[in-house]
Amino acid sequence: MEPARIPESFPAPSYRGNQERALADIRDAFAAGNDVVLVRAPTGSGKSLLARSIMGAARTVAEADPAQPTGAYYTTPQVSQLDDVEADDLLDDFRVIRGKNNYDCILPGEHDTPVDQAPCVRKRGFDCTVRHRCPYFSDRAIASNQPIAAMTLAYFMQTAGSDVFRMRDVVVVDEAHGLAEWAEMYAAVELTPRRVPVWDDVDVPDVTDATGDPVEGAVRFAEQLRERCAAEKDQLLAKPELTPDEAARRDRLQELISELAYFAEDYRDPHSPTTWVVDQPEGAGGAISIKPLDPAKYLKHTVWDRGSKFALLSATILNKEAFCRGVGLDPETVALVEVGHTFPVENRPLYDTTQGKMTYEHRDETLPKIADLLVCLMGEHADEKGLVHCHSYGIQERLADRLAELGVAGRVRVHDRENRDAQLEAWKASDEPELFLSVKMEEALNLEGGLCRWQVLCKAPYLNTNDSRVEQRLEEGQWAWYYRAALRTVIQACGRVVRSPEDYGATYLADDSLLELFDRASADVPDWFQEQVDRLSTPTLPAADPATALAGVDASPSARTGSSGRRSGRESGGSTDGASSSRSSSTASSSGSGSDRTANKTEAEAEKRENHPLSDVWGDG
Repeated sequence: MEPARIPESFPAPSYRGNQERALADIRDAFAAGNDVVLVRAPTGSGKSLLARSIMGAARTVAEADPAQPTGAYYTTPQVSQLDDVEADDLLDDFRVIRGKNNYDCILPGEHDTPVDQAPCVRKRGFDCTVRHRCPYFSDRAIASNQPIAAMTLAYFMQTAGSDVFRMRDVVVVDEAHGLAEWAEMYAAVELTPRRVPVWDDVDVPDVTDATGDPVEGAVRFAEQLRERCAAEKDQLLAKPELTPDEAARRDRLQELISELAYFAEDYRDPHSPTTWVVDQPEGAGGAISIKPLDPAKYLKHTVWDRGSKFALLSATILNKEAFCRGVGLDPETVALVEVGHTFPVENRPLYDTTQGKMTYEHRDETLPKIADLLVCLMGEHADEKGLVHCHSYGIQERLADRLAELGVAGRVRVHDRENRDAQLEAWKASDEPELFLSVKMEEALNLEGGLCRWQVLCKAPYLNTNDSRVEQRLEEGQWAWYYRAALRTVIQACGRVVRSPEDYGATYLADDSLLELFDRASADVPDWFQEQVDRLSTPTLPAADPATALAGVDASPSARTGSSGRRSGRESGGSTDGASSSRSSSTASSSGSGSDRTANKTEAEAEKRENHPLSDVWGDG
């Protein structure tokens, strides 16, 4: 790497905000000998352009000795972020590669078949005559031979050890704040009816039976399940040709065999430092979740062995030391570059409109008040689009039903798991001031300008304390980690509606617990966000009047939910239970509590399946 090239590699014709200063600081941090540089840059800093500048300093083929790595990787956990850089004309030298299931086969009669189910993976000895034109293998070849290869973090981790995507000189991880969580998901084993093809052929015991060790019980079941999966896979391999469904089943069986083997071997290894935790909420016959408590070691071969120098970019790496420990880095060997916020604080106000607590014991009382608040806010923002961060599908459904009872359904749009992306795009494209009740859209959502002028956080996004991993950490006193995780989500959410120095948007806080969170996590609040907290005020809002709330839309106060075509799910015939099996790479997830707790457990399991970090690369080779 040649740090001096970082500023001159900036791809835009001019700098914006603090970009020039940031690049100089990043250059100096690498020049001082640091192999890893954290770049804490607020929303709207142009992190993708900073990333391009950093990768421009990577060793070139002409500069390298035969054994030295060259070129750079750009990777991000967010599929939408990868979409954005692919569409950016300033980043046209990023060569994007995605998982096989994002490409269609080009053979006659197979144009609707994803490459991971094409004849080349279904038929024994199949010789594809058009492999050189296959969209997947073509993109892979281009990306592997160009100076900058861009991919999701899921694909990047899955291709560790690949002969195609070998070690490079520079690796940039954008939106890097969730690296520890992604490592955990990468190493986790989720045993559910949907993810275990032979589920109906095995007896699933209660591995968390109080009479024994849950992890030992999970290991015994994992070893039995592995044998059953191997037998099923061998039967499929014996066939000369498979259907697309059979090919997908074979690949999932192989992946599951590998996951189960790794878990059992690691647990049996007396030298392994890993502590495993197991959840099985429904007992015998129910889904089993097996997670490592400290997954940092999984990042070594999937991330840290993939490059010589690393730049990790995010607005919400809130605590350098804690972040480094969580991802397996020594804080003493990592530099932190702080990029200041250039958006006027008055353009990004926070408002205290708290209505009570949204915890389980108080939700029945608080949620109707929040629905009334939303009617008030629709009146206050009669001609402007709004977004509600609902936290879970259970909360979303109850809010939608209550708003329908209040007569304002004509201005409300919701989504379910299957039509999430479609409803989001429809809402963004609408000319009417719709209110979008969203679930898990706190990150990777750009609502610049009139796309959204106001948003509501209706619940403090604390992690589920029924999760064994969370429970054990809290038993060990890791409350700072717990509060920091929630604060990170809040800050990410607040950045959705103000995307440039000229942009503006209001964020309303509806849950009392959000105010408590700011106090509990005060040591980790960035200065620029603390400015917003310090200016927190209580607005004067109009009364909750349905007619005023609907003044800006073509709907009547008595409109029923769905009558205007904005609702999805139950009224539109869409499913509201189970995860999507489409090839969408949504990043949604759900956690439930309150009177909808049982339903949300199912939702959470479904979302884990749909949004597992490897969901876009199953079957990739």
